[in-house]
Amino acid sequence: MLLSTVIFDLDGTVIDTGPLIADSFRHAVKTVLGKTIDDKEMLAYVGGWSLREQMCRLAPDRSQELVEVYRAYNEPRHADVDFCPGMQELLLALRAEGVRIGLATAKRRATIEIAFRYLPQLEGLFDTIVSSDDTERHKPDPAPLLLALERLGAKPEAGAYVGDSPFDVEAAQAAGLRSIAVTWGGIHDEERLLTAEPDTIVSTTAELIIALEVSPA
Repeated sequence: MLLSTVIFDLDGTVIDTGPLIADSFRHAVKTVLGKTIDDKEMLAYVGGWSLREQMCRLAPDRSQELVEVYRAYNEPRHADVDFCPGMQELLLALRAEGVRIGLATAKRRATIEIAFRYLPQLEGLFDTIVSSDDTERHKPDPAPLLLALERLGAKPEAGAYVGDSPFDVEAAQAAGLRSIAVTWGGIHDEERLLTAEPDTIVSTTAELIIALEVSPA
């Protein structure tokens, strides 16, 4: 039997945007700050806070420029985005089993709508969607996950949060959800994910469906 509630991160978990996010971040930093950011420094920002918070932490006095250049590069390239392998089928299978499915992402609502426009198959897969516009605090704070649980009328002990970054794992733990890290995101490798100590780490959707089974009493 499966858990009754599963909340997903979007980027690098449901849709294959990890490489695009990394490219967009590097482009913004190079264009605005005139420097090349190494992967270690970039990983300290990507996958948790909202884009604006990421850029404020990186360069407070240039954050608005960084955000604008990032979005100008990133948003049109959503036309080439697809599901992560097996994720569309997994989400449909969960819905068929009666699982309540939420989405909690650091994307703002307008950017989510762009992703949905280019991938209309996303429509109807989620019972609730929490964007960065919906909470004052963002991952690794549990606020987005707690709001998703509230909207779904669900208890954390009966659910899981699935994401591709250490920030996702930390948010799940703080919300009392089972934390499941996926390795296919394209930004944070398995070693980095393990530092957050997720309950489970998976490399395929077949492993993920097993991880979503109710634990024996």
